[in-house]
Amino acid sequence: MNILIVETVWMGGARYTVLGKTLLTAFSILPTLQAREFAAVTPQHHRVSVINERYSTIDFDTKYDVVLINYVTSTAPRAYAIADEFRKKKVIVVLSGFHASGLPEEAKEHADSILIGRNEYGWVSVLQDIEQHRLQPFYHAPPYDSSLSLPATRINLPGFMITGALEATRGCPYHCTFCPEMSVQGKADFYKRPIPEVIAEIQTISQKTLMFYDTSLTIDPTYTKELFRQMNGLHKKFFCNGNVDVLANDLELVRLSKEAGCIAWLVGFESVCQDTLKEMGKRTNTIEEYVTAVHNIHSHHMAVIGEFIFGFDNDTHEVFEKTFKEITDLQIDVADFSILTPFPGTVLFEKLDSQGKILTKDWKLYNMGHAVFTPNHMTPEELEDGVREIYAKFYGPMCTIQRMTRGVKWGFYPFFAIFARNLVAMMSRRRLFR
Repeated sequence: MNILIVETVWMGGARYTVLGKTLLTAFSILPTLQAREFAAVTPQHHRVSVINERYSTIDFDTKYDVVLINYVTSTAPRAYAIADEFRKKKVIVVLSGFHASGLPEEAKEHADSILIGRNEYGWVSVLQDIEQHRLQPFYHAPPYDSSLSLPATRINLPGFMITGALEATRGCPYHCTFCPEMSVQGKADFYKRPIPEVIAEIQTISQKTLMFYDTSLTIDPTYTKELFRQMNGLHKKFFCNGNVDVLANDLELVRLSKEAGCIAWLVGFESVCQDTLKEMGKRTNTIEEYVTAVHNIHSHHMAVIGEFIFGFDNDTHEVFEKTFKEITDLQIDVADFSILTPFPGTVLFEKLDSQGKILTKDWKLYNMGHAVFTPNHMTPEELEDGVREIYAKFYGPMCTIQRMTRGVKWGFYPFFAIFARNLVAMMSRRRLFR
């Protein structure tokens, strides 16, 4: 069969410049890993094309037998428009992704079948069932266990990419109320690939730098330490996600990450208020440990990329200035600022929907750049303005130059990561959330 896999790209709340998009793509941030994983597990007797809409225009006149569209909430309208167009031409359409998992019945209105969860092997079943004329409406992901193997990804997408991408683990045992990971089947399941399998994949990746797409590489420190030990000597550089508690208290893991080639840790600080962290279910974060976590990373010459979210029940107008002061004092190298967004399938969505606080279900606004609900202590407009202001302030020219200058002492690769991310944000700060 002739198969098209379409990836509708989520840009968050940002409207980046051409240079900004190119740099984010170069660091493997914009293209999702799952579209490539679907292509990787497709049996070789099929012909597969992968289109990332950031680069390519879909040719609806090409004769495809099956189209798989992977999407998130903010790109749902575009995904449905693509699906509807292909269905008019009698092409079989399959939808997948966080939004399809959160609202499978809605997705089914625009498709012949829905893949629910992180479900690459359901995709293989879909193709088998199509060939045998027994396609099912829904395919649920099986529980993670040792009998499953996460697919290696050797599919290249168009565009300039200097950073490869892979997964060593999948899932998360924590239950943060806002996390779209909670909308997928399995939710708290946590699966670890055999380390020799991960090492073998890394050795096949041509790029010098890598992005681990794992939710967090600090969930099982014993596993991660052994992974890092075996990566030592591969001469790769990489980015990965981690939680505050382990990064603050497990100096051996931090040291091993540096020896393995880590450039930067992406840390979901989320908030500088402990009550807010408790509200969101962020059990891994204690405010008092922020300083230690950042110090441990910096002392091993790695960068800190912090993520912060605004709009929780305890957030007042003062949260923006307080956050700016705290992250400036912490000397965080790069910061991402987002508006709390109730993605379908999450505990947060169910809570706000039941309270009648959700203002719109226009999914294109669910990009973490719009206030789509009524906050407790601010108007939606005040929440949006506050996030714009802290972004513009943090990425003002003088602050940005100071961070770039400070990053020189971490070495070439961390400095380049800091330089590129800060440059993108500084150039785009006035276009954000518009």
